Amino acid sequence: MDKSFLTPPEIAKTWISIGTKKTDFKIINMLLLAIFAGIFIGFGAHADIIITQSLGKNLDVGLATFLGASVFPVGIMLVVIAGAELFTGNNLISIAVLNKDVTISKMLKNWIFVYIGNFIGSIILAYLLKLSGLYGSAVCEKAISIAESKISLSFSQALIRGIFCNILVVLACWMQAGAKDVIGKIFSLWFPVMLFVLSGFEHSVANMYFIPLGRFLGADISWSQIWIRNLIPVTIGNIIGGAVIVPFVYWYTYVYRKDKKLIRNN
Repeated sequence: MDKSFLTPPEIAKTWISIGTKKTDFKIINMLLLAIFAGIFIGFGAHADIIITQSLGKNLDVGLATFLGASVFPVGIMLVVIAGAELFTGNNLISIAVLNKDVTISKMLKNWIFVYIGNFIGSIILAYLLKLSGLYGSAVCEKAISIAESKISLSFSQALIRGIFCNILVVLACWMQAGAKDVIGKIFSLWFPVMLFVLSGFEHSVANMYFIPLGRFLGADISWSQIWIRNLIPVTIGNIIGGAVIVPFVYWYTYVYRKDKKLIRNN
């Protein structure tokens, strides 16, 4: 009987292969799929705002946050199952770099173009939804409040929240790679991503939607504030959590043999 999931060492080898394939994409493909991912994550963020727009005033804040967190993971489900390129998930490409199957320059090229594409997709969605007429006063108030709270964080707060966020995001991506059916992938993605939203951690791509949306809807926030006070420290944190901590531990534990020989991806 075939297993319905892969073991952690098998997932590690799978992600080395995935990382190699992702860095071989043409730039135009990276950009197009990254724009999709920015839009997909924005859909999840949009749903979060809609469901929590007034719940905090009439319902326990923790429960209201959980309800918003429960719908947010639709974004990453679309990314993984439908197919798109997400910067935070692609931080796992570093495991292929550690195993010397991918060069640092190829990984950075992927990260740069995917990050740019994610930003473009997020901005497009935020601006079009602002024009759509779907956002009434309660939604606008909620969106502005979210944006203002995110740029009020100190550098260290944004950095730490970014680290923990992407530990959970890449663990979601890690686990889904071990699932052999769609239901398994959905559950693998839902729980960790729900948890990072519920916990108040910071996701750079989600913030590419949340904060510009608040600005478009009237928040007194400049583009320099968006980058300096949130996106830059959160992105650094995301890289530490998703490209350093998780990949290194799993690579060293499951791939790098004690006799100091690499397990080649072949």
